[in-house]
Amino acid sequence: MAGKKKPKVQSNTIARNKKAKFDYYLHDRFEAGVALEGWEVKSLRAGKCQLGDTYILFKSGEAFLLGCNITPMAAAAAHVDADPTRTRKLLLHKREIARLIGATQQKGQTCIPVSLYWKANKVKCEIALASGKKEHDKRATLKERDWGRDKSRIMKENQT
Repeated sequence: MAGKKKPKVQSNTIARNKKAKFDYYLHDRFEAGVALEGWEVKSLRAGKCQLGDTYILFKSGEAFLLGCNITPMAAAAAHVDADPTRTRKLLLHKREIARLIGATQQKGQTCIPVSLYWKANKVKCEIALASGKKEHDKRATLKERDWGRDKSRIMKENQT
């Protein structure tokens, strides 16, 4: 019994677009599958993904993930011609795509990826309909975040 260790619980999240919550108001969220190649899955298992300047493009009734940087691993790069920022197809139902296209064309909203995560052995992308924040809204967000941090610090000091 002395030699047993608890297994580390790993997060299902591969990458998160932290800038999305700061720059946009996020409204409706959708879960989409991502069509990947083998070397991309290996790189995602190693956590080599960035969603910084990623956006979603709708073209001829299909959704595509543009700008997602998946850095190839050295072992995979030797066998395959790896393009880290290639366009990847998002797997959504036709109704969901129609709803997203309608919302982005009519309401002045955009569609952005929020996170990539594992669901069983599949890679899923959480996408959201979003509307942009103005500069004063971003300042208010920063102010709320700072106040929340200070409030938790004050509560922690009072409990001890």
